Amino acid sequence: MTDAAAIPTDRLYFRQLLAGRDFAVGDPIARQMVNFVYLVGDRETGEAVIVDPAYGIDDLLEILAADDMRCVGALATHFHPDHVGGDLMGHGIEGITRLLEVAPVPIHVQADEVPWVVRSTGTGADDLVGHASGDVVQVGSVPITLVHTPGHTPGSQCFLVDGKLIAGDTLFLEGCGRTDFPGSDPAAMFESLTTRLARVSDDTVLYPGHLYSAAPSATMGETRASNYVFHIPTIDQWMTMFGR
Repeated sequence: MTDAAAIPTDRLYFRQLLAGRDFAVGDPIARQMVNFVYLVGDRETGEAVIVDPAYGIDDLLEILAADDMRCVGALATHFHPDHVGGDLMGHGIEGITRLLEVAPVPIHVQADEVPWVVRSTGTGADDLVGHASGDVVQVGSVPITLVHTPGHTPGSQCFLVDGKLIAGDTLFLEGCGRTDFPGSDPAAMFESLTTRLARVSDDTVLYPGHLYSAAPSATMGETRASNYVFHIPTIDQWMTMFGR
């Protein structure tokens, strides 16, 4: 699977930001959780979306403004509070609710994830745009293809844009998202990794949802060669390791 035709380098706007380092600097939870947030847009039109806005919404909007960009939407990989805001073990995480207060924009989620996002954030369902796998969110002239990858959560999704895969907690450079949370499904995770993401080319660059490895990104070919989750050959063996 590849995304649309390559976008001119001077047109694509793409930033990988580490919570607690690049924004939300004074937030100890952000520093501990090492979440990545992504800014993706079209430099020519000045339009951008925020992928997994959490921790420091005003900081993220200020970064966009400093780059002469404006937020026209948000994309959520999944409903967990460290990605979209909400209560994280008694700690309040700022997220899409704050974004909607200061910049009322569409929040794009996978359709199965809508009720989970509503419960997690308190956001109304009317503020969310539910999508099916294969849908494309257009940001200026930059197409972002949505890929449903259930397993970590029912509506986990990844985003393909210009040879890049923003994977949230579906896939890390080392390992994959946990499958023992409410809504998790280890068998679905195996299918997502071995079938749905198998169509993503080796030269696509993986951008994960957390900095759980020394490098912040790697090609899918490198990840497939080194990540143990791609070396478990059968669903039975997978369920022995990941089944609840």
